[in-house]
Amino acid sequence: MAKKGRIFSGMRPTGPLHLGHLVGALENWVKFQDEYDCIYCVVDWHALMSEYKDPTELKTNIRSMVADWLACGLSPDKSLIFVQSDVPEHLELCMAFSIVTPIPWVERVPTFKEQVEALQEKEVYTYAFLGYPVLQAADICLYKADTVPVGDDQLPHLELTREIVRRFHNLYGVQVFPEPEARLTRTPRLLGLDRRKMSKSYGNFIALSEEAVSLNKKVLGMVTDETRIRKSDPGHPDTCNVCSYYRVFAQDRVETVEKECTGALRGCVDCKRELAEILENTVKPIRARREEILGNSDTIDAILADGKARAASIARDTMNEVRDTLHLPLRKA
Repeated sequence: MAKKGRIFSGMRPTGPLHLGHLVGALENWVKFQDEYDCIYCVVDWHALMSEYKDPTELKTNIRSMVADWLACGLSPDKSLIFVQSDVPEHLELCMAFSIVTPIPWVERVPTFKEQVEALQEKEVYTYAFLGYPVLQAADICLYKADTVPVGDDQLPHLELTREIVRRFHNLYGVQVFPEPEARLTRTPRLLGLDRRKMSKSYGNFIALSEEAVSLNKKVLGMVTDETRIRKSDPGHPDTCNVCSYYRVFAQDRVETVEKECTGALRGCVDCKRELAEILENTVKPIRARREEILGNSDTIDAILADGKARAASIARDTMNEVRDTLHLPLRKA
């Protein structure tokens, strides 16, 4: 089957991947492998924009992330998998794009102020963090990706990439890059265990590597229907966080669970015990596969070395087009 085009996407290696990553991105990434030419990048420069004060865990997080990707079904035979900092052309193209990107364009990106506020303790009010959407544009365009999987909240980021591409082409009278289109993905709404946004900094998540004892403890501590005091009180599954997890991970049980909850036939503890079993069955095979992968360090090394070589070849060709456009010396292979 002919593939539709080229996808580029990436994740920041800032800590353990969790169920939110699984349902929000990885399940789609695995499906895309059979539809598109897929390039998946561990964006460690992006991670450093928030973790620059203490980067000591970065190398470990990179390997852990790749192990999670492979355990969830990404295949180096179907996708190009590599680390951003292994290919210096990412920063080179970011510099070229920075030259032509007006400051107001990056200042208006809606998530900038939100992230500065949310990550106050990280002190991300920096030159690099302001310009991270420009590096994001370079990541995509370096591989001439024509498709980017995004949720609705990320559309402004992709539109900025398209604007940068148009300005570059208009300034220099060339057509180097495709204007990437969004592949909108339906992401199930999965709040953290405490009903706040799922976040590594809050610790309100279940990691894909979560051990069974820890998983069970976390689920039993989940916030449920705060208006339900006794088991004999009717529940409100529409507003219960535990029930929302059933809708994502056990759709075949939703009707029964909601009926028993509203009829006061099922208590919150019973609901959470069953959910813990369901989630353990979800992560157990992933956990086993990642442990096997991490147990053979040569596997990840070989995949990233091959990915680096393949990505560098594409990136070098693209940057030579850019260098030629900007009348800079070309780089030899």
